[in-house]
Amino acid sequence: MYMIKRTPVYNLPLSERPSMQFIERIAGLMDSRFQLPGTRFRFGLDPIIGLIPVVGDVAGFAVSGALILYMIRFGASRELVFKMLGNAVLDATIGSIPLIGWVFDASYKANKRNIRLLKEHYHEGKHQGSGTGMLITVALILLVLLVLLIWGLVALSRWLIGLFQ
Repeated sequence: MYMIKRTPVYNLPLSERPSMQFIERIAGLMDSRFQLPGTRFRFGLDPIIGLIPVVGDVAGFAVSGALILYMIRFGASRELVFKMLGNAVLDATIGSIPLIGWVFDASYKANKRNIRLLKEHYHEGKHQGSGTGMLITVALILLVLLVLLIWGLVALSRWLIGLFQ
């Protein structure tokens, strides 16, 4: 079996690098397509579809995941992919909390952050390496969020039970 060695995208001349217009348009649609009248605050479809319980958060995470897969085709390093996944998971996790999640979705803009990371990777050669530290960090953050979620559910359950007694 022959292996084709691909040159990393950030090492290609600018004229030979693939266009990022597609992923920039999708990220803009999800994170900053609309503007609140009279303000500079922008938001996209992510917080809007996030209003639909469970389905909206899963759909937003699926779009973020698809964008990350597309960015992998652009030559994103493993470290960069872990950072992007961390952004998407954080957005999906906190975004699933009613009300707080909607505000977080509207302000965090995970897809735009991932585009910025990819551009830094392209133009500056940043975010290269194994990404093991990022994976451990994301796992620890998810563990803390899980513990906080369980604690919150237990506290909410106790409060609800107290109302009916």
